[in-house]
Amino acid sequence: MRYFVMGMISRVRARLQNVSALGSFNGKEDPRLRDERTAHSVCLLSVILLLPYLVRNHASSLLVSTATNLVYSGLVLPIVVSAHYKYPLSGLGSISSAIKECFVAVTSPLYYIARGMYRPIDRAEQAYIKMTNIAVLMSQILFFMLCDRVLVENQHVTALYSVMFYNVIAYCISYLRELIEKEDWSPWINITKTSNIRHLAMSTTKILLEWTKAVTFIITVVFMLLLLGLGQGLEHYKPTAVYTIITWIYYMATEKAFVDMFPSFLLRMQFECLDSLELLYAPVILKAIAASMSFIMAVPLLIHGHYKLFVITMYFNVYLRCREMSENGLRTLLKERKVLKRFRSATKEEMDDWADDVCAICLSPMAKARITPCHHIFHGDCLRMCLKYSDNCAICKKEIRFD
Repeated sequence: MRYFVMGMISRVRARLQNVSALGSFNGKEDPRLRDERTAHSVCLLSVILLLPYLVRNHASSLLVSTATNLVYSGLVLPIVVSAHYKYPLSGLGSISSAIKECFVAVTSPLYYIARGMYRPIDRAEQAYIKMTNIAVLMSQILFFMLCDRVLVENQHVTALYSVMFYNVIAYCISYLRELIEKEDWSPWINITKTSNIRHLAMSTTKILLEWTKAVTFIITVVFMLLLLGLGQGLEHYKPTAVYTIITWIYYMATEKAFVDMFPSFLLRMQFECLDSLELLYAPVILKAIAASMSFIMAVPLLIHGHYKLFVITMYFNVYLRCREMSENGLRTLLKERKVLKRFRSATKEEMDDWADDVCAICLSPMAKARITPCHHIFHGDCLRMCLKYSDNCAICKKEIRFD
């Protein structure tokens, strides 16, 4: 063993002399070649320093005591690690590249096979997402079934009754909203805006449609009153307060009648964190709420042993909902936020010093705004919309550039 160690030391000494000689006589040596030879020298030196850890029978002659072992380890191991960090072994690079090539050669066919198998599923998922009404109804029924399993015991019909009641309420609210926002109460339709000649067929259709809506609304209200008044007939419908609150929140986050009103609510609240992007934030927030509630309510199913319903819910209500949010809302939101981040927010002093207290694009008062490199102030959303058509400032017409 002693002769082996001495031989290794001699090889290290010869290699170090070779490296120093090359450095002194050949000043134009390639740095990569020099580092490679140094790495080999460090490798040989590391083998010598690590030999005591590999020897079992002669450990007493190399490592005298435990204290010596600790001191040796504390001095040698950091040197070896730092040396290999500074001069990585060139052989490992070729080995790692060969392993990488083998991995790519093995996984590439599998990747293309899996991609080809997933392509029909991807098309089916896209078609399902485009069928908005069916997808929303499916997600609502699944979520209400979750609440039946978790929040209401032995009541499997509560979900169907809840969906029916909530749909009736949504129809009533949408009809009342249409009546409030309706501007033209005339039952007649003129052929042109400037003529007084009425289109008989279209006017008749409009009158019938309005009367049909009114009769349907009255029947719906009477139906609701009868059901509430004859509540004793609904023996299997006994929802708790928690069940009603959770299902109603989810229904409002997914039903079109309430989804269309949510952007108006955000615009009225004027949250600073939304940065005048309420119309883009609204669908993302609602889809995130729906997916989060479905995930939270699906976790207890694993405890109760409802594995099939858990998998179905995670696929339709969580995965597909997140995919829809990513493709239809989140990407656009991140892209527009990236555009606005190039402009800093105007401070209160800059807003006060601004001669006009209105936005030059929409002519509306500004509570918060963005400032351009040419020191003009606009609403963030107005500035974003203008940049889609032109890269010039709306006031001074200078090209907006960023250093």
